[in-house]
Amino acid sequence: MRLSLKRLGQLLAQRGHAIDPKTVRRLLHKLKYSLKANRKRFTGPPHPDRDRQFRYIAHQKRRFLKAGRPVISVDTKKKELIGNFQQDGQTWCHEADEVNAYDFLSDAEGRATPYGIYLVQHDRGYVYVGESADTPEFAVDAIVSWWKSHGRRRFPDATKLLILADSGGSNGCRPRMWKRQLQERLADAFNLEVTVCHYPRGGSKWNPIEHRLFSFININWAGKPLRSWLILLGYIQDTRTETGLQVKAVLLRGNYERGLKVTDHEMRKLRLRRHKTCPSWNYTIRPRQGVSGAAKG
Repeated sequence: MRLSLKRLGQLLAQRGHAIDPKTVRRLLHKLKYSLKANRKRFTGPPHPDRDRQFRYIAHQKRRFLKAGRPVISVDTKKKELIGNFQQDGQTWCHEADEVNAYDFLSDAEGRATPYGIYLVQHDRGYVYVGESADTPEFAVDAIVSWWKSHGRRRFPDATKLLILADSGGSNGCRPRMWKRQLQERLADAFNLEVTVCHYPRGGSKWNPIEHRLFSFININWAGKPLRSWLILLGYIQDTRTETGLQVKAVLLRGNYERGLKVTDHEMRKLRLRRHKTCPSWNYTIRPRQGVSGAAKG
């Protein structure tokens, strides 16, 4: 039974203590009671290789950075409705913005799917905003767009790339399409050796993109309705930090279909080598002979 101040007063009255809700509140405070929400804490039993994987990710990251090779942290940010909808947070203003009472997709101009890429060694963020589903094809499209426009210019001699990603979602450790797209559209197309390391379940908050990019975007647009695609892109690009973070935002047009399958036969064609350490979470995809450079565009 939920015990509100009014209900507590009624129960006390039944026992001969007439008392109003304000007095109940005061007495509760005196007894060190206060209103509290549930606190998420228990994540279930940790994976036995959790700590081992974190150490391995740190080792791989140090190795790539020391060699001057690109290291990117990737993830899909929470989807956002485009339109006159409430945005969590507060902002300084004379009067609060009036927004729709309900967040109905039918009232929206669209739903944005921001895919972020954080370049670890240069403190640079790149966000590719999709208009469709969050799929492995969309994730790799974003990475390929980044490599073509920024990555290969910053690292013209690079032959290897390290990707840090969560273990779930469109760029998770399970989707076969994620691996196939990396093979065909990144490794083969640009003659790149692509190493992917996934954070264990429940470890996404240690993925650099979460606390080095996404958190600051949230602060920048807190309390500000995202009424158009241009406004959303503007808030992302305007995100800055005192440590020098700069962000670019691009609208990535295209329709991405969910549920596309990759057969066992197609998987055997991939030049994918799993690492000895936590092989489900760590693997390298090498370019295949005879198809390298097919999509340099």
